[in-house]
Amino acid sequence: MRESSVPALVELPDSANLTDAPFARAAEQPGRAVIRRQEGSTWRDVTAKEFRDDLVRLAKGLVAAGVEPGDRVALMSRTRYEWTLIDYAIWTVGGVTVPIYETSSAEQAEWIIGDSGAKAVFVETEAHAATVGSSRDRLAALAHVWIIDGDDLAGLGDQGGDVGDEVIDERRRARAGADLATIIYTSGTTGRPKGCELTHANFVGTARNAIEGALTEVVQARDGSTLLFLPLAHVFARFIQVLCVESGVVLGHSPDVTNLVDDLGGYRPTFLLAVPRVFEKVYNGAEQKASAAGKGKIFHAAADTAVAYSRALDDGGPGLALKLKHGVFDKLVYGKLRAAVGGQVGYAVSGGAALGERLGHFFRGVGITILEGYGLTETTAPATVNTPSKIRIGTVGKPLPGVTVAVAEDGEILIKGVNVFQRYWHNETASDESLDGGWFHTGDLGSLDADGYLSITGRKKEILVTAGGKNVAPAPLEDRLRAHPLISQCLVVGDGRPFISCLITLDPEALVPWKAQNGRPEGMTVAELREDPDIIKEIEAAVAAANSSVSRAESIKKYRILDVDFTEAAGHMTPSLKVKRHTIAKDFAAEIEALYS
Repeated sequence: MRESSVPALVELPDSANLTDAPFARAAEQPGRAVIRRQEGSTWRDVTAKEFRDDLVRLAKGLVAAGVEPGDRVALMSRTRYEWTLIDYAIWTVGGVTVPIYETSSAEQAEWIIGDSGAKAVFVETEAHAATVGSSRDRLAALAHVWIIDGDDLAGLGDQGGDVGDEVIDERRRARAGADLATIIYTSGTTGRPKGCELTHANFVGTARNAIEGALTEVVQARDGSTLLFLPLAHVFARFIQVLCVESGVVLGHSPDVTNLVDDLGGYRPTFLLAVPRVFEKVYNGAEQKASAAGKGKIFHAAADTAVAYSRALDDGGPGLALKLKHGVFDKLVYGKLRAAVGGQVGYAVSGGAALGERLGHFFRGVGITILEGYGLTETTAPATVNTPSKIRIGTVGKPLPGVTVAVAEDGEILIKGVNVFQRYWHNETASDESLDGGWFHTGDLGSLDADGYLSITGRKKEILVTAGGKNVAPAPLEDRLRAHPLISQCLVVGDGRPFISCLITLDPEALVPWKAQNGRPEGMTVAELREDPDIIKEIEAAVAAANSSVSRAESIKKYRILDVDFTEAAGHMTPSLKVKRHTIAKDFAAEIEALYS
């Protein structure tokens, strides 16, 4: 078994908890901006003192409402200032936050609230309240439902008027690192979601070690700031929230991704976090825009130059000719791409899926270094990450300080360290299966190189075994296919079959400019376009490119273009944009059978 380990740089006292940072900063630097709130078209700084005062007021209301230490409080909302405020207020009174995606169905919300035994739930809207209310009679422990959009938060704060500051101080200081901070339910790609128990020490220890080690250059940059737009119900965004509060990076929230471009322009963050699909769409959108303006050749030349420039940085540095060429394209192309994300972004942290190597080099060549990392809910988000000074594009980096990563004989990735969760809530069977002697069995497959950099090769449970006995990891093929501008999602199939096949969906957004550029009627539907010879030619090329990365036995022999996309609303995608393989295979069983008939 090969191992890679990085010693912890920060040792936490047993008493450390998530509320230490906001209260200490309010006492030491009360006027320092820690959050930036959007008010209309402008952004207003929230100082450390203002944030502390807001959360104390809300915490007093929670105490008055009967929330006791250890009580679970659910939170169902988009990413916004109130999410962070409520989260820290719950921790301040000793409670346990239970996030729920704001897109969750009534059945999903009922399961999480009921399984966690939540005493109260914050919801964003009246519609969310109705979603929760539909199962209220079956949720015996649920005593309160508070609506964020309305007067409930102010009213709750008013209820706490008789609660003294000493009560809040006592509650806050009573929580220790080993105490439960949150129960985050997995996305449920392989069944009913399981609740991961994460402690105060999991978050604080992982964040402080990242600040002092792996992400020092990112979070300690002058005037450091980030704009969260991924769901805070997901562990990835939640960890970054904690990282910002611990480090003093100014935190902003963008609740509506349709306004993201405008929000980025107004906020102007210094770093971002996103899933690879976001970077793919940025690239594909820029490519299509250039082609529509008759500048496709210029864009492709600029892209090739950016990739070459980035690769040269790892191989002695770019020569004079490449530097000059890069400088020209920086004025023509790269500066516009940087401006699209606010103009100040130097780094982006990517996780949740694999980022193509060429895409990683492209963005670094443009001036935005994407730091690809790896982790799971059970590891408080990050386990490994590339660092600005020691980046190895194509890998997910080395372990964070305080983390050890190993690859077992069968290729499974094992993790232990400050970030590993305690257990699954009320699920001893799953806990015993996943945790062994401090090691968490991830279910993912990977390899460690001689320098300790981890590469992900697939998921253990997703390995397809063809009728001929060939083991095939679908993820590498799917990642390459999704990099094509016209492809939205895909699912590689072939378990027990004579060969590998694939279901492919078209990207509705990308089809709009494609139709304009190729003389197709604006009203032409996806069902019609999937039969279009030029579309088929594009998809054929994408499949051929994906197949070039694998052996003949692993390559895609047949594919089918669907007339619908895989979406979260249809139950085919998780909120973190992972495909639900079993659900798709069931719903599209006829299409899969047709590939082998």
